[in-house]
Amino acid sequence: MTAGVFKTDLIEDCKKGKRKAQLKLYNKYCDAMLRIAMRYLKQQDLAEDAVQEAFIKAFKHIDSFSGDVTFGAWLKRIVINQSIDYCRQLKYYDPIDENKLEMIDEERNSWEVEDQLTTADVENCIENLPENYATVLKLYLMEGYDHEEIGEILNIKANNSRILLHRGKNELKKHLKTLKHERFA
Repeated sequence: MTAGVFKTDLIEDCKKGKRKAQLKLYNKYCDAMLRIAMRYLKQQDLAEDAVQEAFIKAFKHIDSFSGDVTFGAWLKRIVINQSIDYCRQLKYYDPIDENKLEMIDEERNSWEVEDQLTTADVENCIENLPENYATVLKLYLMEGYDHEEIGEILNIKANNSRILLHRGKNELKKHLKTLKHERFA
């Protein structure tokens, strides 16, 4: 039996409400989904709660899983949405003031990271940004969502996502330059 057939059978069993199949899917994806939730919540207990809620939602609405994307990608979106909902509930997320909209030329604002800086350096700098910038940077750079998808997830306009990304990148550049000067000066 191939892995694809196994997953399809497992998902079909979940659609039938079989608890053993749900447990198998949970065990298969739990650790990866917890890492994703930690990107947004930064606290183990909150991330675990968000993942639990996400799995409950996923199993409750598994009939809406059409197979257009992988189950992992479908579940990841639920986990991200749940994590962001938790952030909002805890007042971590501060949406942009729509009265301060400005047009951004993204091509003009391309940027590069110094070779001496590691991925961990960049991730740590992102964690130190204001939450609204960090969330959009994570969704765009780490999760690969486009601005329309980010807008949908955060319940903001796609243009607001572009603005938050632009501002977040600028703040990230400042943090990275400071880190570079501290470390390599």
